[in-house]
Amino acid sequence: MKRRGFVGALAALPTVAAQDFPKLEFAVPDFGADPNPKFFSKPHLAALKRLGDLILPAINGTPGAIEARAPEFLDFLLGESPADRQKLYRDGLEALNAQSRRKFAKAFADLDATEADQVLAPMHKPWTYADPVDPLAAFLRAAKADVLTATANSREWISVVSQRNRNASGTAIYWKPVE
Repeated sequence: MKRRGFVGALAALPTVAAQDFPKLEFAVPDFGADPNPKFFSKPHLAALKRLGDLILPAINGTPGAIEARAPEFLDFLLGESPADRQKLYRDGLEALNAQSRRKFAKAFADLDATEADQVLAPMHKPWTYADPVDPLAAFLRAAKADVLTATANSREWISVVSQRNRNASGTAIYWKPVE
């Protein structure tokens, strides 16, 4: 086959191949994902959402844990975590709900800020290098760190903070992120 014949065959190939394959529609994975919890039960996820909102609420236009969907990410992450970490979260969320029902006769997700503050009393103790002995305090320490990390690494939080930093430094005119 001569070079011209080969190039001509290559030029005709995409039209033939395009007819053979079905057209695929794509969706952004973050928006097409199933919102149902995979690891947590619905009451546990509701308690984690309330805890995340109390730990890191939205402030001055910066997204909080709820807007950054940190609880949903933690649901995914803990589903792939070691068994001891899973047990820490399940037992901790169960303890939050049990203590809330005992004190206020409602689930942790339904508490207002002052009631939740009473249940979250172990978080008010000074931080030490030693791990807390109380299982609820150990859970709250881990959950606080995980919620802060998940929020600060979320697409929503980073886009707001990076745009704010670009505008403050005057670089927004010259540089935009490539997506």
